[in-house]
Amino acid sequence: MDSEHSSKYNLKAALKKDAVRLAVVILAAFVMAFNINSFINAGGLYPGGATGLTIIIQRIALKYFAVEIPFTPINVVLNAIPVYIGFRFIGKRFTLFSMIMVVTSGLFVDLLPYYTFTNDELLVAVFGGLLNAVAITMCLNVDATSGGTDFISIFLSQKKGIDAFPYILGGNIVLLTIAGLLFGWDKALYSMIFQYVTTTALHTLYRTYQQKTLFIITDMPDDVCSLIYETCGHGATLIDGEGSFAHKNKKIVYSIVSASDTRKLIPKIKELDPGAFINSVRTEEISGTFYMRPRD
Repeated sequence: MDSEHSSKYNLKAALKKDAVRLAVVILAAFVMAFNINSFINAGGLYPGGATGLTIIIQRIALKYFAVEIPFTPINVVLNAIPVYIGFRFIGKRFTLFSMIMVVTSGLFVDLLPYYTFTNDELLVAVFGGLLNAVAITMCLNVDATSGGTDFISIFLSQKKGIDAFPYILGGNIVLLTIAGLLFGWDKALYSMIFQYVTTTALHTLYRTYQQKTLFIITDMPDDVCSLIYETCGHGATLIDGEGSFAHKNKKIVYSIVSASDTRKLIPKIKELDPGAFINSVRTEEISGTFYMRPRD
């Protein structure tokens, strides 16, 4: 009976988690579509990735062939290969919720009316970039993406240990060059501001792929090491130290963890050892194996 009760509880918890996940993804899709119709299209901007390429194809068809193509079918086709990468290498449920994001945001773009808040292109680029970052962060926080290059970026960084930023940046430069040649360089330059704001805001809002180096001086080194492993799945190194004032031997726990994990890990360490001294340092680059939780 206990096993049956536990199984039912786990199923109920999983369903509740998926319901919240679905609601957040749909809300993020609405925010993304609202941003496209109210800022990106109003300012004639070009976001990066599959969304930017979709918009360029739409505008080429409209300008040169007088054909208005819906957003959804183009975006879905362009996401076909990234979706395959997601299913094959990242996680099936992760990819499923990302597909829901791609399809739902496309439908919202096609259904929602256009609305212009301001004609100031700089304001459009800045606030559009912020709103874009918010929508992407909402997805990432519930283990989903907005599609396109996000799949490729996660695949390269999580599975191959490669920094995807140079490749994504190179692709976006190509997109903006095409947009500049076809539609004018002023829109392309404002789009650079849009993409810079998005990247900067994402760096602040989403920290899973950032790392922190922790130096912890504690009288309970073994317990702290166990806590780091239980909370983050990372090991630690013990370093012998000596206080310069009292000349007492101390153990220094050295570990690198995800920046997002420090929010829950540091309070737990202070609860375990109130006298612990913790120095958290931003890590720019690591070489070697760094454990990342697999996507579902």
